Amino acid sequence: GYRVAGVYTPNPAPPAPDPERAIRSALAQPVGAPRLRDAARGKRTALILVDDITRATPADRIVPALLEELAAGGLSHEAVTVMIALGTHRPMTPVEVERKLGAHVVRDVAVIQHDHTIAPLRDLGVTPNGTPIAVNRRLFDVDLVIGTGTVVPHHIPGYSGGAKIVQPGVSGAATTAATHMFSARAEQFLLGQVDNPVRAEMERIAEQSGLDFVLNVTLNDVGRLVSAHCGGTRPAFRRAVRDANAIYGVAAQHGLDVVVAGSHPCDIEFWQAHKSLYPAAMIVRPGGTIVLVTPCPEGVAVMHPDVLDYAAQPSGTIAAAYDRGAIADAVGASLAVAWARVREYANVTIVSDGIGREDARALGFTKAADVTEALARALPGLTTEPALGVLTHAPDTLPMRA
Repeated sequence: GYRVAGVYTPNPAPPAPDPERAIRSALAQPVGAPRLRDAARGKRTALILVDDITRATPADRIVPALLEELAAGGLSHEAVTVMIALGTHRPMTPVEVERKLGAHVVRDVAVIQHDHTIAPLRDLGVTPNGTPIAVNRRLFDVDLVIGTGTVVPHHIPGYSGGAKIVQPGVSGAATTAATHMFSARAEQFLLGQVDNPVRAEMERIAEQSGLDFVLNVTLNDVGRLVSAHCGGTRPAFRRAVRDANAIYGVAAQHGLDVVVAGSHPCDIEFWQAHKSLYPAAMIVRPGGTIVLVTPCPEGVAVMHPDVLDYAAQPSGTIAAAYDRGAIADAVGASLAVAWARVREYANVTIVSDGIGREDARALGFTKAADVTEALARALPGLTTEPALGVLTHAPDTLPMRA
């Protein structure tokens, strides 16, 4: 049998007693930017960017507070548009939009969704690193652009939040593919690194896109609001990172034989659940086994079905095909490289009702009916008492050395 080295779960974080008040209080004292009501004075139009249902950000609390603040600066509800920053995710249904924003917002304010397949884009050239910058044109048709989001550790730019609402949130696919591939090719996973080249790239793109102001929150392990920070994109985001680390930075034993990783709260499809792999890879030994436990009711990737054609290939093969332009879905290719790198480091077994044996094989993973079977399969060839770790909220967890 196994020796359980640890069950790693986010640190307890008491929720703000009054979430609306916490948000309003943050709006009253922004960092690195004027108060939003002052920025709104003399402006005619504003755009609020919100994330989608794959994120737990309480937009139904945040957007009304932003509307109130904009109104205090003279911008009526009619002058404000809310754009759902889907990145390359599927569009949300009307029911999902209302659940995310609240009935009042949907009734009073124009709500649109960024569709990367058809959105008119503004071409802003390339970054010094060669990343093409193409962003939804609507950002340039308004006087004020406000971003929102939740900050948690994230494998691509270190953390979610901040500039990420623009890139990938409202960017073209070529821009998103470039930043994601940049991250996938980094020497080590960037999870939990606040300053890194990919974050710098995203911040450069957000700046050129005219992101004026952000409101970022941190949530505890049950999705309740803990803190809110707002102001300039960089300083407000970095303040939220400090709070996120206090919740999600968890001391964990490294070099484990097997790590069981639960995908909550990123459960909807593998395109979200794969975030479980990187924290697990940080604490499993080379050649060890990661057991990913995830429901994935929407399967592998609704918007990126072609990844199954090549995801099981070696990372170098996928990256070379991407470089040649041989893979039409470049965003899919960039994530497939990241998955392959994990697989080349450790074995991956998936336990999922939503992903069948064929799809698991197409991802280069082994499928097990349940955790018991997965653990039994990993046992042969291990030491007498192999060390097992469990990550209960793997996607958001930042394992620190114990």
